[in-house]
Amino acid sequence: MSDPKDPIASAGMVAREIRTGERNGTATKVLVARRAYRSTRADVWDALTSRERLPRWFQPVSGDLEVGGRYQFEAQAGGSIERCDAPELLAVTWEFGGGMSWLEVRLSEDGGGTVLELVHEAPVDPAMWAQYGPGAVGIGWDGLLHSFGYYLETDDSLDPDEWEQWMTSPEGADYARRLGDAWGAAAIADGDDPDEAKAAVDAVVAFYTVPPQPEA
Repeated sequence: MSDPKDPIASAGMVAREIRTGERNGTATKVLVARRAYRSTRADVWDALTSRERLPRWFQPVSGDLEVGGRYQFEAQAGGSIERCDAPELLAVTWEFGGGMSWLEVRLSEDGGGTVLELVHEAPVDPAMWAQYGPGAVGIGWDGLLHSFGYYLETDDSLDPDEWEQWMTSPEGADYARRLGDAWGAAAIADGDDPDEAKAAVDAVVAFYTVPPQPEA
């Protein structure tokens, strides 16, 4: 197995899929990412749902972490917990910036390890999709899947400032390009125009890797 602590190696550990869907009469896009981890399903579930462990690889969480309760990640998304079947399935709404989407995480045993399947379904914003494609969301989830794997392997946390700086390095640009190309290929497989998908990949890679310019 490739080194799961290496971001570029870990990029190749994720299987990606895009599906066109519909929810309550509204067109949606469904992003699917799957990755195997070397930890047991019980440990992966605990790391995903423990109030104490979540900040080690993502963000501190507050709220009522029970079915029917509401959660809120610090400076991130919040929502409602719709289903929790330990240690197999967690389903929540994902509410951020005034919009709502739906997130499911499924765990299955794989020998001595665990396969995590993340399914994120969101209403389609045609302008945003045309500009950035699935990479706008997918690259962010890839980063979290890597952060999660790094934590499971080392019991340590990635430094978010160092990660942001690394993303603007040549290695970070290579990482973002690999992820963007993979999500672009998934979108093309779902029926997106290849030229439009490739243009969206270029835009989203630039978004993630070009440092913000200081204001004049």
